[in-house]
Amino acid sequence: MTGTEARPLDGAWVAVTGASRGIGLATARLLAGAGSRVLCLARPGPRLDEAVASLGSRASALPCDLANAVDIDRAVAAIVDRVGDAPHAIVQAAGLFPLAPFEATSPADFESALQVNLLGAWRLAQPLASRMKARGSGHVVTIGSVADRTVFPGNVAYAATKFAARAVHEVMRQELRGTGVRVSLVSPGPVDTNIWDAIDPDSRPGFTPRAEMLRPEDVADAVLYVLTRAASVNVDELRLGRA
Repeated sequence: MTGTEARPLDGAWVAVTGASRGIGLATARLLAGAGSRVLCLARPGPRLDEAVASLGSRASALPCDLANAVDIDRAVAAIVDRVGDAPHAIVQAAGLFPLAPFEATSPADFESALQVNLLGAWRLAQPLASRMKARGSGHVVTIGSVADRTVFPGNVAYAATKFAARAVHEVMRQELRGTGVRVSLVSPGPVDTNIWDAIDPDSRPGFTPRAEMLRPEDVADAVLYVLTRAASVNVDELRLGRA
């Protein structure tokens, strides 16, 4: 590709949550390579700074803890100020993954998962999707999971939030159909990211070995596909599994 060839997202602004690692970082990297200017949302700290530095000049950091309502409101204002309106797309990739049996799950862990995986994502999307609707264009992409349709033992908090996030996605899609705003759910099976480091699935019966999981780049590629369909096409739901 020469420097004069158009890229599929040239001129677009995309906000990506969870952009300091895993699926979020892989997505931010691919979208920046496709020409988008990427606003990378994640909790403040060296990890976010290092991630954004690795992405080049098309990416910028926007520190935001999705468990903190004030942070989210501040981030929304910063996005609108930077873009001049809502971004062309939001990719909701941030998430917490607490694993524990139903009886052993602490209220604090359940609440944290709710705050980040569900409430924070909704609070960020609501005002930006409203601006997209007024403009007549935009795209809200939610990264789901196999756990948004299938339950597993020891997964009560994560599954509850992912089932609920899928419901939010489906309501948004119904309400925004015909407005020019597209709403897509990308739901992968297990993905080999550092959320598994403390769990060590290779040594736990019933878990998918890491070598057999999807890669973050696989999910990022699916997001790019969803974002680059014709404006008349909405990918309602895209489910990914390892071949």
